Amino acid sequence: MKVSFVNKLSEKKETLVIISDKKSLSKIDGLNKNILNPIKDAIANENFNFKKLDSIKIIGGGKSGYSKIIIIGSGDSSDLSFRDLDIIGGKVTQLNNNSIDSIDVLISKNIASDDSILRIGYGAVLATYRFDKYKTKKVKVSHPKAIKIFSKRHQSLSKQFIHKKSVAEGVFLARDLVNEPSNILNPEDYARRIKTLSSYGLKIEVLNETKMKKLGMDSLLGVGRGSQYDSQLVIMKWEGIKNKKTKPLCFVGKGVCFDSGGISLKPGNKMEEMIGDMGGSAAVVGLMKSLALRKAKANVVGVVGLVENMPDGTAQKPGDIIKSMSGQTIEIQNTDAEGRLVLADALWYAQDRFKPEIMIDLATLTGAIVMSLGNKMAGIFSNNDSLSDKLFEAGQDSGDMVWRLPLSSSYDKMINSQFADMKNIGMGGAGSITAAQFLQRFVNKVPWAHIDIAGTATGMEKNSINTSWASGFGVNLLDTLVAKFYE
Repeated sequence: MKVSFVNKLSEKKETLVIISDKKSLSKIDGLNKNILNPIKDAIANENFNFKKLDSIKIIGGGKSGYSKIIIIGSGDSSDLSFRDLDIIGGKVTQLNNNSIDSIDVLISKNIASDDSILRIGYGAVLATYRFDKYKTKKVKVSHPKAIKIFSKRHQSLSKQFIHKKSVAEGVFLARDLVNEPSNILNPEDYARRIKTLSSYGLKIEVLNETKMKKLGMDSLLGVGRGSQYDSQLVIMKWEGIKNKKTKPLCFVGKGVCFDSGGISLKPGNKMEEMIGDMGGSAAVVGLMKSLALRKAKANVVGVVGLVENMPDGTAQKPGDIIKSMSGQTIEIQNTDAEGRLVLADALWYAQDRFKPEIMIDLATLTGAIVMSLGNKMAGIFSNNDSLSDKLFEAGQDSGDMVWRLPLSSSYDKMINSQFADMKNIGMGGAGSITAAQFLQRFVNKVPWAHIDIAGTATGMEKNSINTSWASGFGVNLLDTLVAKFYE
């Protein structure tokens, strides 16, 4: 499906979608009397009140030339968020039927800023996502071949939309990766897929187990000891400002392709959902594709640790003590607290090698964050107030909402070990906080934030822009952060 921006309506028996509140309807550019009259009649007959996201269909647009006119209410524009605009755009796509090839869109002036129009187009693209590659009998879902949004600034919007379309491509990649079953997407296959992104201009480097062993990454390697697949560390570089010396932005992702819990085996109920325990890495990979597609003017490094956590005779055991790349020792008290072990070495490697300006990790890390925030927003933990504030603002703009939770040295004693420098799980509650306290020991003084997406990578509330189990959460958040504050 193609989204475009035009300065002339087609009026050729297509569908017209109008997005407006009641007061602004008659003042919309491009809305002539032939279109307006049947709309007014229908509104009066149906008592349509233009509530946000409500819609009304008018079959047969009189002398308008359109076979169908659909109005989507915007409600009070002061109560309309960018995410609402995304969802409205998604509804435009979903309102189609098999007989319509093209949809024209008119937007009232009170919400017709460039940013708002672009978000409606972005939502329209997001609504096209499907993951049905393994179904032998596919359910046909019809989308229009084209959505044309009317604006006098159509040329400028067309150029700007490249950015939004690139973000959508990154979200789709992240969703695809999370939705893949683990018998297909194992660490080795995952690394191979990431290498194909070099065609977009990314520089890809893969560290195998031999290389990681030489670097002393026993914390990451310990997680994958019970798997038949070799663990991988993949580095992705985007150099958007090659001629300028600058510290890179660094994003690190947890990529546990399947998490059985290891020797500390998880309960069987819903264990199949542990194919999504690599959601943090998927967000980083999706982000890197988006940045490359839109040729972001920033230097960015993505690092993902890819492992599989399985029980067998060689698997890591509770009570084991391992040494991380940092030299710090870790007592394994629960092999199901494995994500932080992967991130410990990945974070240390990233800050040590790249000396980044900022470093952010994403991980489906704790069930405790779901208890705190549900599936509505992700938890962030940070050693830097400025970075935390920027992430919160990026969350408000992108719709990938985040909320800051505390870090405090008073929680450190909960992860101190009597035998090693630390243990990999806290006792007595505050599970998300103690996990973040653990990670903080591997970032040195780099401005850093940890984003726990256990409740948002999968299972978010379905809407017009996401009917998938995997949400792609984090791609738009981080792209917005980069674009707003670092380009």
